[in-house]
Amino acid sequence: MSNAIEIEAKALVNKDQYTRLVKLFPTAPRYLQTNHYIDTPERVLAKAGIALRIREKGGAFELTLKTPLSQGLLEKSAPITMNEFAALRDFGEFPKNDLRRFLTMLDFNVDDLKILASLTTDRIDVEYEGGLLSIDRNSYGNKVDYEIELEYNNLEGAERILGAFLKENGIDVPFSRISKTSRAITEAKK
Repeated sequence: MSNAIEIEAKALVNKDQYTRLVKLFPTAPRYLQTNHYIDTPERVLAKAGIALRIREKGGAFELTLKTPLSQGLLEKSAPITMNEFAALRDFGEFPKNDLRRFLTMLDFNVDDLKILASLTTDRIDVEYEGGLLSIDRNSYGNKVDYEIELEYNNLEGAERILGAFLKENGIDVPFSRISKTSRAITEAKK
């Protein structure tokens, strides 16, 4: 199991703004990833401030649990197999790994956890001003949205750099605090 700290600023933009930003990086690598968001129908993890997902990227699967820190999120991740993913998706069988033990230790019943929604991201990643700039087109349910994220070593710096980048490109939008998890699960409930 690996641990990381995620600190990022992000903003939702419209399709025209997204298209303009993508054109700034014509040679940047582009890839697809799908996040499968896990919770109970009553959202017990979300109520505890926890997010749980399986990321499917390039034929690999990774289970990630995110818990809040004073600044950013602590991410605990573990690789899982395609068979473990299918067992959770099709039969509700949670993988037998350190994240299962961790959730059980926190008194969550892993047998109640289900995949509630999936979101596919067409992403461009670019190293930018000491951070990682991601330009995303997200598809989930019947919805498509566009998001710009800047991952950095502190939130103040992330917001300053992302705000300047957006302003330089004529985009005046507020930072977003609504996670992909929340957007996808809310859409799935409709």
